[in-house]
Amino acid sequence: MRQRPLRPALSKTMSGAAKPCCPGRQAGKASRPIRLVASLLFPAIIASPALAQQAAGTKPAETRPANAPDQKPAFAGQTRAPQPADMPHIAASVVARDLPQLWSMEFLPDGRMLVTAKQGAMHIIDRQGKPGPAISGVPKVMSDGQGGLLDVALAPDYATSGMIFFSFAEPRQDGNGTSVASARLVADGNGAGRLENLKIIFRQMPSYDGRNHFGSRLAFGREGELYVTVGERSSPEPRVQAQDISSGLGKTFRITQDGKPWPGNPFIGTTGARPEIWSYGHRNLQAATIDGEGRFWTVEHGPRGGDELNRPQAGKNYGWPEVTYGIDYSGAPIGRGITALQKTEQPVYYWDPVIAPSGMAYYDGNLIPEWKGAFLIGGLVAQGVVVVHMKDDKVLSEERISLGARVRDVKVGPDGAVYAVTESRGGASTIVRLTRT
Repeated sequence: MRQRPLRPALSKTMSGAAKPCCPGRQAGKASRPIRLVASLLFPAIIASPALAQQAAGTKPAETRPANAPDQKPAFAGQTRAPQPADMPHIAASVVARDLPQLWSMEFLPDGRMLVTAKQGAMHIIDRQGKPGPAISGVPKVMSDGQGGLLDVALAPDYATSGMIFFSFAEPRQDGNGTSVASARLVADGNGAGRLENLKIIFRQMPSYDGRNHFGSRLAFGREGELYVTVGERSSPEPRVQAQDISSGLGKTFRITQDGKPWPGNPFIGTTGARPEIWSYGHRNLQAATIDGEGRFWTVEHGPRGGDELNRPQAGKNYGWPEVTYGIDYSGAPIGRGITALQKTEQPVYYWDPVIAPSGMAYYDGNLIPEWKGAFLIGGLVAQGVVVVHMKDDKVLSEERISLGARVRDVKVGPDGAVYAVTESRGGASTIVRLTRT
């Protein structure tokens, strides 16, 4: 039976309805020309000696007042972890600048970078820092608000298949929604290429006529399973569907490379449930990665406070919008204003105030040994990279690498350096390389 599209509620400001976090730029502006500058010196981003030698436990990375000071963590270390005892001195250099507003990047096996631009283009940046023309064959995207061409991931067998997967805000007759496509990337001799055998393998349903909370990140597990994250579309009417397993809003999914439910998914055989669902009760997930043990981790946007680090597990409920840390943008409580409820999961860690997470990587390189085994999280509001050190699946310590710009994506390069995609609202993006000094 055809799903009836939802329609958004009227926009409100200070009336109690939550407005979307970190909105994207408005559509209709022409993309800026691409110009690459290799290895330009970025303004110094090096921790001071005093900070680098500061003992763990003496000062947390986050010192600003909480938006919800009366809310208390469920267990020790769930928020405001101390800085690590040994923090490396980090320097940054610009790899590329004056790019269109990017959303994601991925390293190709030969060291080139495949990037997606919010307005709907893909480009290959070569090893000398030169971007090629737009890749042909990319489907039309809805780029208003937070929509656009979103994440991109290489198939596990990319070296032989040439297959890529990407998520995007798809315009539909009954609204829009997050979709995932697969295609074969065929490069040409001019630094560009084309997409062949394009297939939309998955659609988040139902559609909704809105501009916000599309997610989305893609992450391949060790067995070739594809994890997909989305949002709950922000407005009060659709966001309650994050608790509804017959809806695809506010979920993570685990699918095959053909878009089918991965065998063993938790709701296969449950009447009315969407069999692709892995976990539910999420708000807007724009950060995800696989750790060194092959496990799936996410960081999702909270409201005014309440960004969450989670390790989503099969069939578990992560609470939104019934349970959350933080408050509404108006200052009012979200729902009943509770932070715990039976049969919902506590986040591994939360931030209040928010970092506004976008992009996430697990550091398994050797160039920055102090970060070995840590999660690297892009911060739109934090305007830098948030480094979260783990022990026994709990946050041991947290440090911040300030870049003075919104960070949209983070990747570990084949050289072991960390690469961050920065952006200005509605403007150009820069790719920055972080190394240990």
